[in-house]
Amino acid sequence: MPTALVVIPTYNERANLAAIVGRVRAAVAEIHVLVVDDNSPDGTGAIADELASDPYVTVLHRPGKSGLGSAYLAGFANALDRGFDYVLEFDADGSHQPEELPKMLAALDAGADLAIGTRWMPGGLVENWPLRRRMLSRGATLFARVMLRSRLRDITSGYRGFRAATLVAANYESLVSQGYCFQIELAWRVERAGLSITEVPITFIERVNGRSKMSVAIVVEAMRSVFVWGIADRFGRKTGSQAIMR
Repeated sequence: MPTALVVIPTYNERANLAAIVGRVRAAVAEIHVLVVDDNSPDGTGAIADELASDPYVTVLHRPGKSGLGSAYLAGFANALDRGFDYVLEFDADGSHQPEELPKMLAALDAGADLAIGTRWMPGGLVENWPLRRRMLSRGATLFARVMLRSRLRDITSGYRGFRAATLVAANYESLVSQGYCFQIELAWRVERAGLSITEVPITFIERVNGRSKMSVAIVVEAMRSVFVWGIADRFGRKTGSQAIMR
């Protein structure tokens, strides 16, 4: 049976972490959890250490806030070093539902190299988002799809499952983006490599506790990178990012 590790980056998620880890562990028998904490000033790291009394939970402490992308890169490296077959991305804020992990794992078991939890497809839902947030997300997704000529309906989604070999094939260690941009860059690499991607409908629920790290500035930065990649791809030019695979 394939082994699976869920990577959960954290920064100031004290109010959410214990419940999320508990739900993940209840959702799938023998699934492992890695909490990657960026020295959260609210004590999230200490809670993670308490949760690590469960042998299926481990913690990676980093010295400071270095961004979502680098947190996932550290988690991916940890997963590959420990020999896990599947590596999953998961938010700590309650927006991703642990109870949907079996669907993600089933897609990987069925042969997908990458499973993406998709909000914008039949069966997918978004709850408790204002119209402005929905329009921002849908607009950013549409822009990325057009510029990158992607077929993915939710290329910005952060609920994902990878085969370990997929991360290696995508040369994950050379990724340089963060946040929205990190998710776009990595999914595009997998898509450009011709690997199998399955989109799985999920329910996304806006966080109840804590503050979102998302901002208009983060989205604008991501769209700027997407524009550069898309233009460079059309004209066969190299950019500072190694996302364009030949």
